[in-house]
Amino acid sequence: MYSSTKVAVIGAGLMGCGIAQVFASKNIPVNLYDAFDAARNTARDKIAANLQQVGQSQTTLDYIALTDDLKAAVEDADFLIEAVPEKVDLKRQVFAELLHCVKPECILASNTSVIPIRDIATGMDFGNRIVGTHWWNPPYLVPLVEVVQSEQSSLTAVQSMIELLRFVGKEPVHVQKDVPGFVGNRLQHALWREAIALINDGVCSAETVDIVVKNSFGMRLPVLGPIENADLVGLDLTLDIHNVILPSLNRDCDPAEVLKQKVEAGELGMKSGTGFKAWTDESAAELRENLSRHLVAVTTNQQ
Repeated sequence: MYSSTKVAVIGAGLMGCGIAQVFASKNIPVNLYDAFDAARNTARDKIAANLQQVGQSQTTLDYIALTDDLKAAVEDADFLIEAVPEKVDLKRQVFAELLHCVKPECILASNTSVIPIRDIATGMDFGNRIVGTHWWNPPYLVPLVEVVQSEQSSLTAVQSMIELLRFVGKEPVHVQKDVPGFVGNRLQHALWREAIALINDGVCSAETVDIVVKNSFGMRLPVLGPIENADLVGLDLTLDIHNVILPSLNRDCDPAEVLKQKVEAGELGMKSGTGFKAWTDESAAELRENLSRHLVAVTTNQQ
């Protein structure tokens, strides 16, 4: 079905390389563009390491062409995914440049974690062909891609992107309203807000928060989503619990003081050696390795 499909990926960072790998692994030719020599020069090594990690053939690289020529990268593309850094002005600049180069029928997507697609598309005519695609890191391991319908998105464009993503083995979902953070990050950061508030208010330590999550409801999440859980325990019990707990949950619109204080003090997490917890190079590497090993195992078992 997609034997003649061509994909362009704009940005050869971690996300762009991983996204290109997903399509190339299904024998779909990908033009991978980046303006910076350093990104292009390291892209193949990044993808090769990813392929080795998941036990896939290095021949996948044969389907990826790296280029610094934006027009050449996009002019024959049927689908284009922008994966430049999470800065709205940069994303707008990229689309302003490439809109004059793409085919009229090309489906255009911005990969963003939280930025509403309307903020990227405003003032430009995309012919109802732009959608959001929120891939999760690492994109070659995490199944979900949120496909976001915005004011300039036709249902046809949304469905075309969903069908392509399903073909390459992803788990696409249709986000029907263009809100900041879409679905996944709104849920994730609602949890983070409450977690940090508990620390801020002296209810428990940072270590306790992670122990509680990883050894209770976190264990169920891969097989029991929150709505399934509500139906499982009964909506009457859910209502009773909400009547008690919701009034005391954090509803601050600003980040917690403890988070702002740590950032101001340069306590940024693993990158600085201290965040809510203390990190050495060894402990940070161990956590990353454990995460990668877990994701590889889960992905392998699902295939």
